[in-house]
Amino acid sequence: MRIIAGKYKKSNLFPVPGNTTRPTTDYLREVIFSILGNVEDQDFLDLYAGSGSVGLEALSRGAGFVDFVDFSQNSIKTMIRNIEKLKCTEACRIHRKKVSAYLKVCEKKFDVIFLDPPYEKDLVNKTLELIFEFSLLKPEGMIIVEHSRLEKPDVKWQERVSSERSAGKTFLTILR
Repeated sequence: MRIIAGKYKKSNLFPVPGNTTRPTTDYLREVIFSILGNVEDQDFLDLYAGSGSVGLEALSRGAGFVDFVDFSQNSIKTMIRNIEKLKCTEACRIHRKKVSAYLKVCEKKFDVIFLDPPYEKDLVNKTLELIFEFSLLKPEGMIIVEHSRLEKPDVKWQERVSSERSAGKTFLTILR
């Protein structure tokens, strides 16, 4: 797992040890950032962050600040190692909380929100509900949901869906 583009290009990242996470592949990150385009100076939220690879890719490509949220101690330790390796501690913050608890108290609004919850745990729509309930997306912002074929965003979000992509067993749904 490595950073694909930007100032940290080709930097290898530490994976979360064990098999409890499903890392976002280099290919999928390339697809995500081709959809996003320029993220320069944007506020980025990486939910269910794991190793932090998506948020760190955003920083590498010029994002202004990244907030990482995860509850797993292994994920937190791995993110810290990756952030220290890239020497970007001033451009990000790690929140060790359950995503739902974080979203309920977050007072910041984001340009980009990326979420990649564990598959088939009924978290995609619960997370989207909280994002919209607490108005955490800036008016021109974008949400990218990485999900399985079996757990898609609910039809009630359909008017906000701008595109959908598939990459093998993984799907990306982009909402505005």
